[in-house]
Formats: sequence, C-alpha cells, structure tokens
Amino acid sequence: MKKTTQQKIFIPGPAGELEALLSMADDHGDSIGIICHPHPLYGGSMHNKVVHYTARALHKVGMPVLRFNFRGTGRSAGEFDDAVGEADDLKAVVEWLRQKYPSRDLVMAGFSFGSYVAASQAQTLAVTKLISIAPPVNLYDFQKLAPQMPWLVIMGDADEVVPVLAVRQWLQNEVTARRTVWMPGASHFFHGRLPELARHIEGWLTGNLC
Repeated sequence: MKKTTQQKIFIPGPAGELEALLSMADDHGDSIGIICHPHPLYGGSMHNKVVHYTARALHKVGMPVLRFNFRGTGRSAGEFDDAVGEADDLKAVVEWLRQKYPSRDLVMAGFSFGSYVAASQAQTLAVTKLISIAPPVNLYDFQKLAPQMPWLVIMGDADEVVPVLAVRQWLQNEVTARRTVWMPGASHFFHGRLPELARHIEGWLTGNLC
C-alpha cells in the first residue's frame, strides 16, 4: 500500500492565487494527474465527490494527483469567467505541476463543466491521456474539439443534467482515440455509483477496461 500525503497549496494564477490539493505517494511512476471540477456557480469545486473519486482512481494507479479550484471558487482569487479564464487557470496550474514533475506525462480529467475546460486545452497542453466525465455538450461546443491523445468519455444513461441524446449525437463524430463507457442507470452525479466510476477509470488507465 502506497503511503499517501496530501498537501494544501496555492498556485499563482492569472487572476490571483488558486487553491489546490496535491496528493502524493511514495512512487516512481511516469505520470501526473490533474482534475478539473464542475460548474462553480452551481456548487462545483475540487471537493466534489466525482472529482474526489476520480483523484482516488488516478492515485491508485500510481501517480501524484492535483485538483484545484477555478477562479472565484473556494479560496481561489478572481471571478467566474465561463470557461475562458478557467482555461487560463488550468494552463497556469499545469505549468506549475510540470515544473515540479518535469519528466512525467500528464493525465487530465474533468467532470461536467470541468470536462470542457480540460478537453479544450488538452491538445495545447500536450496531455497524454484525457478523461471526460458527463461532458455538457448541450452547453459548450464539444463538436470543435478533437484531441488526438487516448480519450475516455464516461456517461450515465440516466443523466438528468446533460441530455443523453445530445451526447450520443456528439459521439457519432469520428474520433479514433476516443473510448466511451456508458453506465446504465447512472445519474449526472453518479449517486451510489462512484466506486464503479473509479473502477472504469482505473481499468482504462491500466489497459484492463473491457
């Protein structure tokens, strides 16, 4: 069992300091993980349960994991900027993380609003693997996004926030690197299904997803 430590930190961002949590382990892996949280105007933060379980999944496969609050959330400075400023926040956090772990690949995950921010910057930030959980394709233009790295999309077919039909239509686009997992009966927040969600992420990262 890896010894885990969690460090509260503040990272310089374009609108001021960004509150973050860095989970570290006694490992010698070749990857680092970062997770983007759901919509801050609807209670989303780095403490969201989906974000928490995603962090656990990434950490379980042997990587340090950073989750952070976008501008205006928690103790992060600034104000909500509808995914524009938040993309700049993400760039600043990735830059900080790469200075700390310069030789590691970057695995990026996002839930709901955070999945759009992550996917919109994945190509620019040279992400190695991308995970999108319940992507809000009805609110943000995912059609123009086609990251070329391995890309996992996880969606509940009972999502009450993101229209399932809209996601199915988006998934019809040919993106060869994308893998989709549908969780029957799962809601937007994956109530009662969080351990299963984490297992899907772990399985994909380790190559054991059926």
